[in-house]
Amino acid sequence: MNPPVPRYSRITGTGSHLPPRRLSNAELAAELATRGIETSDEWIVERTGIRARHFAADGVVCSDLALPAALAALESAGRKPEDVDLIIVATSTPDMIFPSTAAILQAKLGISNGGAAFDVQAVCSGFIYALTVADALIRTGSAKTALVIGAELFSRILDFNDRTTCVLFGDGAGAVVLEASAQPGILASELHADGR
Repeated sequence: MNPPVPRYSRITGTGSHLPPRRLSNAELAAELATRGIETSDEWIVERTGIRARHFAADGVVCSDLALPAALAALESAGRKPEDVDLIIVATSTPDMIFPSTAAILQAKLGISNGGAAFDVQAVCSGFIYALTVADALIRTGSAKTALVIGAELFSRILDFNDRTTCVLFGDGAGAVVLEASAQPGILASELHADGR
């Protein structure tokens, strides 16, 4: 009897999507000035390095941003939606509380194979958490081809009266296809949290 082949997961495709509306620091500063908040391109760049962000149009939901990112990642990996048996969406701004944005995305992709689809909410660390969970499920044989997506609509929840945070975030999505492989890809993950 041959020993089992080690099972790893590898990123085989990537994709991203930004909504069309690009808001420069100068444009954001002008909008904030109408609220009595002072800031400038220089102040934002000096503290963050950020020069612009993208904001989604009214009516756009998280899965709308995730869909083109997922399709781009699938194309990059040379895979079709029906190849996917696991979808994890990392988001703090889901379409709704339930069903999950991942399940909504599964339907938008036309996937009907019964694969798992769920959301992870860990804010800035969400994508890493989602990637780690997908890696673990692939290593155990529970999935073969996973879509891992980070998608946010922070423009909907930002406090535009707080210049220290509202200049940091925008809207968009990034996706990877993670596949089972005999070759090492993701070598290790270590997750931590501090509830204080």
